[in-house]
Amino acid sequence: MLTQNFEKLLDIGIALSSIHDLDELLDIILSEAQLLTNADSGSIYLVKGNRLIFKTSRSNTYFKKWGEAKTREIFRSFEMPITKESIAGYVALTAKTLNIPDVGNLPSDSEFRYNATIDKKYGYATVSMLVVPMLNRERKIIGVLQLINSMEGEKVIPFTEEHQRITSSFSSQAAVSIQNAELTKELKNANLDTIFKLSAAAEFRDKETSNHIKRVSHYARLISQKLNYSKEEIELLFWAVPMHDIGKLGIPDCILQKPGILTPEERKIMEQHCVIGAVVLKDSTAEVLKKSKIVALTHHEKYDGTGYPMGLSGKEIPIEGRIVAIVDVYDALSSKRCYKEPFPEEKVISILEEGRGKHFDPDILDIFLMNMNEANKIRESYQDTDKDFDKYVGLTNINLSDLLK
Repeated sequence: MLTQNFEKLLDIGIALSSIHDLDELLDIILSEAQLLTNADSGSIYLVKGNRLIFKTSRSNTYFKKWGEAKTREIFRSFEMPITKESIAGYVALTAKTLNIPDVGNLPSDSEFRYNATIDKKYGYATVSMLVVPMLNRERKIIGVLQLINSMEGEKVIPFTEEHQRITSSFSSQAAVSIQNAELTKELKNANLDTIFKLSAAAEFRDKETSNHIKRVSHYARLISQKLNYSKEEIELLFWAVPMHDIGKLGIPDCILQKPGILTPEERKIMEQHCVIGAVVLKDSTAEVLKKSKIVALTHHEKYDGTGYPMGLSGKEIPIEGRIVAIVDVYDALSSKRCYKEPFPEEKVISILEEGRGKHFDPDILDIFLMNMNEANKIRESYQDTDKDFDKYVGLTNINLSDLLK
């Protein structure tokens, strides 16, 4: 049995090393820990400074009672200070494993205590607990793995010494995988933040605000979700959309910021921002920038073939371009600009309907219009304020010392 468990432990370690999404990794770690110990429930806390961040939980009892989705909704992420008052806090401070046969019979002189508030609230009975520090190669604590109620059939029993040994080994493997996933996430966030900053630079020169980028990205995500894109495809489009107008960096100010109507010659120059954006992005091997290139090049194409820069029509236009064509126009109509107030929703929808089959893909337009309630929530979450338009009056009010922070 011991040999089988350690062979399984080796297989799990190999599997964990290939997972780079932190949330997915934590859920798998917890699930495998439950299987190794016959635990009914469990939680993982990550250490951030002097606080514990509750990240994920699993409970066979609650899953049967409420279903997995509702259980996860109830037990959302929260933070708490690292102190010896809580069992997880004690383990985080001392890096000691606790194997507690019965949390209801802790010694009176115990340095930690069990808080039964959640048990009472949801009708659960925690008895045995195995709480293990998750230490990386440098023996620095990354998190705490907390397992509850080892089961023998329907009976709760204490966790065994074998459970403790194998879980301690497993938690060390898990800690390294968590650290790698966090580093991957930090690198990804840094790359995506750079994309957003570059996109904001293009908007800084135009009559748009950075909230415009956020809104159109969220609208595009909404549509891609309704199209049943995979999680990866949804996120890829979400981060590609901000670059749709990056080519405006190559358009002269006298045209980009002209207050009046553009001449035909000026309009031709303005339309080159799609090509400029695609040229800037064309040699990248990063998937998000390859997707950004498609978005930048095709978001002004029209369904009837009268758009630019290539005059594509119908399904010749990549779906990314067809999605952004709708959400970009919707945002322009429904949002405040320095030169206009937002149009009423009825007028916005009327204009979009007028573009059905002409400017816009009818099927994608239907999906968007059927989800106006969610679109309105996005618009309200990222509304522009007067401060967002301050960039048009210069930089004289900026405290330069703040930029050093």
